[in-house]
Amino acid sequence: MCLIATLLVTSCASIFSGSKANVTVRNDNVTTAVTLSYDGKVENNVFLPHKIKIKRGFQPTTITAKANGYEEGSVSVKKGFNGTTLWNILWGAIPGIAIDAATGAMMKPTQNEIVIPMKPTDSLKPVWKEPAAPKEPVVEERVTRDNAGKTSLERTIIRWYFDSAPQGARIFWRVISSVPDEVKNTNELWLGSTPFEETRSFNIQGLTYENSRDVQIEIKVKRKGYIDQSKRFNVRQAIDQQEISSFFDMIAE
Repeated sequence: MCLIATLLVTSCASIFSGSKANVTVRNDNVTTAVTLSYDGKVENNVFLPHKIKIKRGFQPTTITAKANGYEEGSVSVKKGFNGTTLWNILWGAIPGIAIDAATGAMMKPTQNEIVIPMKPTDSLKPVWKEPAAPKEPVVEERVTRDNAGKTSLERTIIRWYFDSAPQGARIFWRVISSVPDEVKNTNELWLGSTPFEETRSFNIQGLTYENSRDVQIEIKVKRKGYIDQSKRFNVRQAIDQQEISSFFDMIAE
């Protein structure tokens, strides 16, 4: 029993990282449903960007994507050393290193986000077209909260990371807009619990780069026995930095 317990405790990467890792597959030019194949698994009718779990291990994982109107695309995800395994080395835990090696947990993808190439099939059929006559400049239609879905910025994907002391605080977020005709305010939505880390989109309808400076995201953390805390983040700054992150030092009531 002691031997089993030692093996379990000392296999750090296997316990904390697991045998699979999250990666996000994306191609901003593909708007139709996609079939993804990887590690012997098939996912049908998914829309990119889409998060999947691939095996860690020593061998690269090949991700294949198929969709109507597009060539089949594939990409090989390389694996690198998982730093969590270093704890086994520091602790002198040879059995733990062996377990991490056997489960593949000592390796992890070198990228968290994978762009998979997929060309429209029409591009394989060159068609000569009569040169179009010059046109008058087209004024782009104004984006409002009732006329959303016009910009890719609404689905901008960034890193979200929040932690607290003590951990286990519940996280809520909401949109605070000073241009409600374009971007509406929202009620609080549950995000997760600390520690929280995820690569996800804003999904804020009507958001453009021009009005993003007038929009804020409020993050609130709650934990029983502690005073609620909240912080606000400017969306323009979050877009430029590609992340929203903060640490909350909880104060007991």
